[in-house]
Amino acid sequence: MDSEPTNAPLPSLPVPDAPMPESALAAAGHKPRRAPPAGLVAAWLLAIVAIVISMLVWHRVDGMQHQLARQSADAGDHAVEARALARQAEESVRDTAAKIAVLDSKIDDVSGYRAQLEDLVQTVTRARDENLAVDLDAALRVAQDQTQLTGSVEPLLAALHIAERRLGRSADPRLTPVAHAVARDLERVKAASIPDIAGLLARIDQLLRQVDELPVANDVGGAAQKPQPDRRDAASSPPPQQQQLPPPESGWLRWWHALRAEAFGLLRVSRVERPEASMLSPQQAFFVRENFKLRLQSARLGLLARQYEAARADLAAAQVTLERWFDPSARRTQAATGLLQQIQGLTKAAELPRVQDTLMALGSAIAVTTGMSSAGR
Repeated sequence: MDSEPTNAPLPSLPVPDAPMPESALAAAGHKPRRAPPAGLVAAWLLAIVAIVISMLVWHRVDGMQHQLARQSADAGDHAVEARALARQAEESVRDTAAKIAVLDSKIDDVSGYRAQLEDLVQTVTRARDENLAVDLDAALRVAQDQTQLTGSVEPLLAALHIAERRLGRSADPRLTPVAHAVARDLERVKAASIPDIAGLLARIDQLLRQVDELPVANDVGGAAQKPQPDRRDAASSPPPQQQQLPPPESGWLRWWHALRAEAFGLLRVSRVERPEASMLSPQQAFFVRENFKLRLQSARLGLLARQYEAARADLAAAQVTLERWFDPSARRTQAATGLLQQIQGLTKAAELPRVQDTLMALGSAIAVTTGMSSAGR
């Protein structure tokens, strides 16, 4: 224990009395005392100084003890706090370890889920690629049937464009030959020559409207002999005001010209190359026109049914009827003949394109994917 410094008074040292005179000492019968030696005095002084120094040292040591006691108390407090912090850190470590264990278990679960998801994605991808090949095969077959029925390559072109886009988005290397086959078939379908059915039908309708105005071979009317004025000729001719008027004729002269024109109209001399055409009666001419119309209608139906050979046969029969029973020198007959020849030239058998390369490539891809799926199962 720490000892408190005592403030007790130092022991009083005997103070030597003042020296008495020797005469007094002698009278008193005392012997005179001798003065203390200097060494003794010095020893006493040294002792005093040592005592003072000891007291100072003791006081300093006591202060150091107090300081050490305070530092020890502070160190104890710090140690208590450190122990509390250590306990907290240990608890935090235990909590962290528990959380890490939970996270590890969750990571394991996530890894399992990821593996299952990858397997599912691969399965779905294989199924999608297999379904893609099957869908494209069905779509192309339907489009090919539509092309055969309608005679237009538009359904087949649309199906090939869709197949090209879907194959471009697919990453399956097994469908690469299918993409190449689709590109080749697409170029072949674009280059296919298909007759313009709509234009042919419009020309046939135009010819049907002109049948009733065609002159037959034995028509003696002025309309059959005199060509009809063309609109371009009428447009290029000067107006009546600018034309030179004939000189006025007398009444007898006008009557003579009219009689001569009527006589010339009653009598016509011509070379008859087809006697049967010259013997047509009006009723027979009616049936000839109707027969000609029926031939054109039959050709029209043949074009609509994509029966090009039958349509060409009907058009050839209509050409024979036109040349045999109608007047070939009339302008209307010549125009109808030219129009009919145009229709015959444009009516040709069309080889509708087929996509056999693409269908074969799709069949091979379907067989490969089906075999791999069976092996995986």
